[in-house]
Amino acid sequence: QVQLVESGGGLVQPGGSLRLSCAASGFTFSSYAMSWYRQAPGKERELVAAIRGTGGSTNYADSVKGRFTISRDNTENTVHLQMNSLKPEDTAKYYCNADLVVVEYWGQGTQVTVSS
Repeated sequence: QVQLVESGGGLVQPGGSLRLSCAASGFTFSSYAMSWYRQAPGKERELVAAIRGTGGSTNYADSVKGRFTISRDNTENTVHLQMNSLKPEDTAKYYCNADLVVVEYWGQGTQVTVSS
């Protein structure tokens, strides 16, 4: 029932920008917090950004503060991650997460590669 579909990943040069999108369905979208996680090969998954159901409060990993912006459109059931000033260490597969409290749902992920 619940589905999360990420898009927008790709190859970008250092200093460039990408905008990731996550299309959600199967639940009352505005009632739940949404997050972006990332995982690089051989590394642990890490939380990148989170946004509350109303969109009024956001949290970011220290490594992306000032460069990434999470947003949501509750009329379109979408969450976005605007990534600016990208660094090679941002290279990872990025996953959309829906926290329904009793269970978390994950999208398939979208690959971001930052390289010159």
